[in-house]
Amino acid sequence: MSVVERIKDQIENNQVVLYMKGSPDFPQCGFSGKTVQILEACQAKYTYVNILEDPELREALKEYSNWPTYPQLYIGGELVGGCDIVTDLYQKGELVKMLTAVDAVVE
Repeated sequence: MSVVERIKDQIENNQVVLYMKGSPDFPQCGFSGKTVQILEACQAKYTYVNILEDPELREALKEYSNWPTYPQLYIGGELVGGCDIVTDLYQKGELVKMLTAVDAVVE
């Protein structure tokens, strides 16, 4: 499976995917940490991928998404964006609606 096929598989088979530096328990950058905090505040069910463990995926995802930075959040197969966009959506109450629409909120 090519790296692009792996990315597509991850995005298609998980309602919410966070590509981040580190893990939710041990984020390796402040932006990844803040995005995790927001997802936790929304009680989101999500999968994460530590891009630091897979340099090939890290580079390929930038091309795939046409988004140069991390973290990258995908909901329902669509790129939402990075920390700033996720923060803005959360503050407006939109992020919970997006997560609820794909049944990714813990009841």
